[in-house]
Amino acid sequence: MRIITKERKKAIKGFRELPLERRLTQRLYEVTIEGKKAMDAMMQEMGRLLAETILYVEREELTGPDYHPYDSQVQKWASEPGSIFIGDQKIRIERPRIRGPEGEIKLKSYQQMRDKGNFSEELLSSALRGISARKYQETVVGTAKPFGVSPSAVSQHLVEATTAKLKEFKERDLSDFKPFAVFLDTIHRGGEAFIVALGLDDNGLKRPLGFWEGASENKAVAEELLADLEQRGLKLSHKILYVIDGGKGLSSVLKDRYGKSLLVQRCTIHKDRNIQAHLPKRFRVQAHRSFRIALEQNDYKEAKKMLKELEQWLRNINESAADSLLEALENLLTLHRLKVPALLRKTLHSTNPIESMFSHVRHCERNIKRYRNSKMAQRWLGSVLLHAETCFHKIKGYKHIDKLTKEIEKLNLKAK
Repeated sequence: MRIITKERKKAIKGFRELPLERRLTQRLYEVTIEGKKAMDAMMQEMGRLLAETILYVEREELTGPDYHPYDSQVQKWASEPGSIFIGDQKIRIERPRIRGPEGEIKLKSYQQMRDKGNFSEELLSSALRGISARKYQETVVGTAKPFGVSPSAVSQHLVEATTAKLKEFKERDLSDFKPFAVFLDTIHRGGEAFIVALGLDDNGLKRPLGFWEGASENKAVAEELLADLEQRGLKLSHKILYVIDGGKGLSSVLKDRYGKSLLVQRCTIHKDRNIQAHLPKRFRVQAHRSFRIALEQNDYKEAKKMLKELEQWLRNINESAADSLLEALENLLTLHRLKVPALLRKTLHSTNPIESMFSHVRHCERNIKRYRNSKMAQRWLGSVLLHAETCFHKIKGYKHIDKLTKEIEKLNLKAK
């Protein structure tokens, strides 16, 4: 053990003799002048030196010292320029080599530091934070001699990373997720409609479940999405609360698949906008105020009474606006029938949770000027949805979910 320790110390001693101290002193001086940029550069240079030290130490341990090799057939074989990945940057290093009886022996540490998958993941994280492929080169620290960061090279790594993320998202098992509520809504990207499902479990945690692409939000696309979720193990039934934006295709598919007695909560925000769209501008503020006051009531009967009064008022202004309200009256009050407390009702009365996720999608994809094809659109959507999942928090009022689940069971028993 003492001999090995001495040999290791000798191997490391050579690196200490490099003009490292002088260079680091210069770097520290630059920090006082250039601030964080110089600090980043110094850390990058230290990373390169540490990586090279690890490589040389590994070679020393495999071959032994020059004057006392472990195996006469395993010899040091000079060095050559190489490259590794540190974070989201690719840098040049000096790579030591070993020659064995059957050719070159690969250093394990070098293979690990050459892992392109981790590099692509880092680039994707940078892209999701808003750095475009064309501007990425501007963010690279120059001290460690980075290379291979042209827009085309970065784009290729992003394709690799997003392809892997899409595969992970579309194939992951959902049997471990027990939803008590499912939000369904559509996001339009690149001229296509993507119906997305967001689940909410008994603990108040959200999870993006899946998406399906179509030319529009229609029944066939919704059918394919639900079938895909069930195929991956998600248990959907009439015992779950469904929150939708009001699309007829979604509503029809859900009732055909899980029975007409299933509980559907229509998005109150979408319905409010639909009603106002039928009215002259001078009536919109009053209609909005009356609609919101009615839904803020905790009692189902009182809320329904106020919505009926609003419907009668709308009849005198615009029949279509009144019909629009009447058509969704009961589905707007599903949470009131379930006696959902006001705090939890704020989350469940609309598709805002999924709309918030869509806002995250648009923010992360803001540097994409156009989607070249469906594959690109799906790759990025899957990647961003997985990224959004890491930012989710428990919803407000999640402690009332158990009580809501019992109310849903009661209503189902009455329906039978």
